[in-house]
Amino acid sequence: ALLDLSGPSEIEGVWKATTILPCSYVPVKDFLQQTLTWTVVHDQSSGTIFRRDGSGDHILLSEYRNRVEVPKNSMGNVSLHILKLEISDKGTYTCQVTWRASNNSLMTKEISTRLQVVKAAVTKPVIRAGELGLALPAGARTSLTCVAGGSPPISYRWFRGEPGGAARRLSSGAELTFDSVRPSHSGKYYCEAENR
Repeated sequence: ALLDLSGPSEIEGVWKATTILPCSYVPVKDFLQQTLTWTVVHDQSSGTIFRRDGSGDHILLSEYRNRVEVPKNSMGNVSLHILKLEISDKGTYTCQVTWRASNNSLMTKEISTRLQVVKAAVTKPVIRAGELGLALPAGARTSLTCVAGGSPPISYRWFRGEPGGAARRLSSGAELTFDSVRPSHSGKYYCEAENR
């Protein structure tokens, strides 16, 4: 059907991460988008989060200020991006678009998506070698990067030695950098990832 909005009926977002509530349509030549609103119904309250009209973009609920955005130059994509998802963000979100036809008549469509917010435990980390790989010439600059998923913030710790055995703690942070590798740097390295 003409200018139907599409998006999932339910979506699961990860606490403290960014989530996207998809809402899109296929643009039609004789119909110009006039307004876009995103509203939410929570357990205790409801309201309009975001409105885009001829005067620009407006974030109307203070708890979403600096945390929501809608793509600007992507025709037909009016998805709501929520940054730093909070547990209290769970609820039913409605995307409503109004278009003006070339004969000046207006048409409005809407879809709703239910958002669940989950706390995700950290995943087992993987280590990515720098562009030179794991066998390096002496004097090269390289790094190892520890990557894990889950609810941010994720903290990282680097060790040299055997997990559960004799290991020496090296540093914290996702990246372990070597400015100039020497033969004495050879060995086994591992990282730990942890979140709340």
